[in-house]
Amino acid sequence: MSYLNDQVGYREELLMTRSVIKKENYVLLEPDGLVKNSIPGYENCDVTILGSPAMGASFADYLVTAREGGKNSGIGGEGLETFLYVISGEVTVKNADKEEALTAGGYIFSPESNVVSFENKGKEEAKLFVYKRRYERVEGYSAYTVVGNANDLPWIEYEGMENCHIKDFLPAAGDFGFDMNMHILKFKLGASHGYIETHVQEHGMYFLQGKGMYRVDDEWVPVKAGDYMFLDAYCPQACYAVGREEDFAYIYSKDCNRDVVL
Repeated sequence: MSYLNDQVGYREELLMTRSVIKKENYVLLEPDGLVKNSIPGYENCDVTILGSPAMGASFADYLVTAREGGKNSGIGGEGLETFLYVISGEVTVKNADKEEALTAGGYIFSPESNVVSFENKGKEEAKLFVYKRRYERVEGYSAYTVVGNANDLPWIEYEGMENCHIKDFLPAAGDFGFDMNMHILKFKLGASHGYIETHVQEHGMYFLQGKGMYRVDDEWVPVKAGDYMFLDAYCPQACYAVGREEDFAYIYSKDCNRDVVL
């Protein structure tokens, strides 16, 4: 086991962290202190497990750095749906329906019936955000493979606000075959949610750029690019973008299109 930021040995400063762990409520993970996990199937990759059922999530999120030749030959399938997003670099991805070269901003959703694989065939490292979740079947509906690039998707005003925009990766809004969606939400400096949200859906969130103040439960916590958050069902949530230059943006998952299981 080693550390995500390769920081080892003694520190000159006091030991401290911005990470907050409140299982089955919310979790904030800053990069410092996160470890690289050894997981079967990943070759020549650094893998950090971010979200998991151990914190109360119904899904798993991973941060993967694929070095030259780095690969995984089978993620998901057998009831597990998968989403892979390229933060930087380039990888070749495959599932039963598609084989594509994905550059930064590229993504693939693979349904629960298929495994998805990736390989870094170049010399530069590729950084990936990977999600998997057990698919909730509904009779008469099914999901299908979706491949694209976020740079080709339009920014849409978020709930009519001119300084806040969203991109939706999957057609979940009109297709009950999908039980989740993945989005990028972007706030210009000073922008915020229109209200404090409280809903049954969970979120796993990886911050791509900028800085923000996030209201979770009854606290305001600072977050920035490289951080990860899990928000459990009914956790009150909203944020402001802060800083001087860079917009605040993050990729996040949201379960949808399903009734409560009793």
